[in-house]
Amino acid sequence: MAAVRDKTVVVTGAGGGIGAALARRFAAEGARVVVNDLDEAKAQRTADEIGARAVAGDASAVVPAAREALGGGIDIFCANAGVGTGGGPEAPEEDWALAWDVNVMAHVRAARELVPEWLERGSGRFISTVSAAGLLTMVDAAPYSVTKHGAYAFAEWLSLTYRHRGIDVHAICPQGVRTDMLAATGTAGDLVLTPTAVEPEDVAEALFAAMTEGRFLVLPHPEVADYYTARAAEPDRWLGGMNHLQQKLEQAEGRS
Repeated sequence: MAAVRDKTVVVTGAGGGIGAALARRFAAEGARVVVNDLDEAKAQRTADEIGARAVAGDASAVVPAAREALGGGIDIFCANAGVGTGGGPEAPEEDWALAWDVNVMAHVRAARELVPEWLERGSGRFISTVSAAGLLTMVDAAPYSVTKHGAYAFAEWLSLTYRHRGIDVHAICPQGVRTDMLAATGTAGDLVLTPTAVEPEDVAEALFAAMTEGRFLVLPHPEVADYYTARAAEPDRWLGGMNHLQQKLEQAEGRS
């Protein structure tokens, strides 16, 4: 697509899963891509596959190194890296801190680096991989749910603040996607996400459709729009349904 050809793109968490699918699609559309991942070998493998540059390391600090690898500015930034921290308020403090740092603050730090450049030239695109949990919630995963709500709120704020100044923002909010993260969700994932899980390539396709149509919200599972509407219109009914799901999870796991 014309909006992508010859553009410079950074995808964080692109060693596999959704990130790798996004990187492949951008490269196939003619973009120059930087593949970022904490795992250097995975980043290099994806980069080699698509003829991109690999920049390993923390997604929170990737922008300067990515600029250097690209030999200039960044046109499109995909804040895709994330952690699926489970548990509730009893989860260790470091788990909450990690979820906040990766799922929210990495996005903030990237925008802090990129927005001034984009405002100066009047264009830029920020893509946030959020999750349907950012619109709804996820049972048995308070740190994940809370921080994904934060990621969605930040993407929303970027869009409403800068869209008239040439910055496009997209929030990708899938339910289950067949990735290593889904495999690690255990019984909760099996109960809630696996039955309707899609492939990472389906997420990339949904993003490109949204980019073509100029849409902020990217829903690889269209039914999420109905759930989101129901949640807003009848919150107690929606919470009752989610509590029923929580009870099914506890029964499946043999909790008292």
